[in-house]
Amino acid sequence: MWLFENEVVPHIHTALPGPKAQVLLERDARYVSPSYTRIYPLVVARGSGAVIEDVDGNRFLDFTAGIAVASTGHCHPHVTEAITDQAHKLLHMSGTDFYYEPQIDLAQRLAESGPGSSPKRVFFTNSGAEALEAALKLARWHTGRSRAIAFFGAFHGRTYGAMSLSGSKLVHRRGFAPLVPDIHHVPYPRGCHGCDKEQDGCECVRQIEETVLRRIAPPDEVAAIFVEPIQGEGGYYVPPAGFLPALRALCDRHGFLLVADEVQTGMGRTGKLYAVEHWHVEPDIICLAKGIASGMPLGAIVSREEVMDWPSGSHASTFGGNPVSCRAALATLDLLEGGYIANAAERGAQLKQELIQLRQRHPEIREVRGLGLMVAMDMVNESDGNPSPALRDAVVQSAYRHGLLLLGCGESAVRFCPPLCITAEQVKTAVRILDTVLAERSVYP
Repeated sequence: MWLFENEVVPHIHTALPGPKAQVLLERDARYVSPSYTRIYPLVVARGSGAVIEDVDGNRFLDFTAGIAVASTGHCHPHVTEAITDQAHKLLHMSGTDFYYEPQIDLAQRLAESGPGSSPKRVFFTNSGAEALEAALKLARWHTGRSRAIAFFGAFHGRTYGAMSLSGSKLVHRRGFAPLVPDIHHVPYPRGCHGCDKEQDGCECVRQIEETVLRRIAPPDEVAAIFVEPIQGEGGYYVPPAGFLPALRALCDRHGFLLVADEVQTGMGRTGKLYAVEHWHVEPDIICLAKGIASGMPLGAIVSREEVMDWPSGSHASTFGGNPVSCRAALATLDLLEGGYIANAAERGAQLKQELIQLRQRHPEIREVRGLGLMVAMDMVNESDGNPSPALRDAVVQSAYRHGLLLLGCGESAVRFCPPLCITAEQVKTAVRILDTVLAERSVYP
């Protein structure tokens, strides 16, 4: 089924980057925007499943999935077949002005799969940032209120509304002011005491009510709270058990909408189709993108029907819900429901357990956390236990040179977000490479 199924992976046979990659890197440096954040000089030629091959024929085990986008694996045959079939029929007609079956089919699948019992409606976008923009507009329209609450450490996108909701890194904001006003940030619960025992008395949520809502943002002016069920770019932090239920209760008390940013957590990555299902919470709006179409550009908001009450013409998207992307998303849902969600739960548990065992051999690993195939490990200085971004970056670079693709997140975490088709043996291979990397003391900064 997979292109490299019978090949040795990883397989590195040139210096990195290789000669063909060097030529392309030089052209890239001349013509491409310097704003992109390339982590290492990987020039990709093709991919299949959890394997990437570069232009020089080096093969890598991919634990990034294109930043959690290639959810069912690179170029899954079921997905590429759907894309090819649709491309021969209709590439574009704009669902904003006309109708076509793939968009209607996907809207129904997403609406009927949404958490909770409320009827749902769907609006399609091209990306996660656009989904957040749409959610912010809808929240303001439906409530007639202007303010929003978001969390420090959150990353919601780079367009103005999404960037204003984000509270992750200064580089995302520096030089781009003024941002969208009346968005207030509060701490995300990392190890918050009181959230595990009392849902309604969650300390971090109580602080929102006792500080922000009493001193900064009048409750009757707040439209919505935007939250990642598991914080993504901020460090893959899983909140305490009572946090999301307490946040839902807070919204219900004051008439806020609860908007769940499931751009990275959704579509099976955590072992549930939606991460909020782990806490039995029904948001008013869910934002989706990344893994929804296995690599094709597509985003969506799934909203409770009574909330999605904006009138015709108030919001639209020329390319959102493109028929080719919709067919890719339908094929993706088939695979997720056919076993990949279950595999994410199983392989995620395996990955966490093997990383915990790795921590016993390498004290530079402080914490392993996550749900499903959304896992992170923090890197610290062995001498003082303080977070070490430099060590994290060195580990990611060394892993690349050993044929394992990784990314960082948060202050000093290595993140693991492989395709949901990842196998038990591929998990073992990745951990073996990490063991080798950490044993090579020369990698340390």
